[in-house]
Amino acid sequence: MFKLNQLIVGIFLFLSSLFSCQQKGDFQSMNVEEFDSLIQNEDIQRLDVRTLAEYSEGHITKTININVMDDSFASMTDSLLRKDKPVAVYCRSGNRSKKAAAILSEKGYKIFELDKGFNSWQEAGKEIEK
Repeated sequence: MFKLNQLIVGIFLFLSSLFSCQQKGDFQSMNVEEFDSLIQNEDIQRLDVRTLAEYSEGHITKTININVMDDSFASMTDSLLRKDKPVAVYCRSGNRSKKAAAILSEKGYKIFELDKGFNSWQEAGKEIEK
């Protein structure tokens, strides 16, 4: 009976460790209005994680561009962003920014993510820069 209890506890601990490894980071997704209000604060760092070509076609003002699909994304963020200031991140539709948000939050950054991306920003008629 003791061995069976040990086995059950062992399996439980193993399975719980598997699920804890699947955490996608701790960040907050925001709609356009919330995101716009947030970035009015000058202490918020703005990060566009699209390709340089996408960024060049138009972006939210005062953003820096680091392509999340680039192999050096994590190291570039560490050299260009400050961990003591929150980061507002976005991409085209919200998929890549969620990936970037997960990576950055796991590295210790406080992250706010534009839920439906730059597309929703433009649809809302918000200001962009080219």
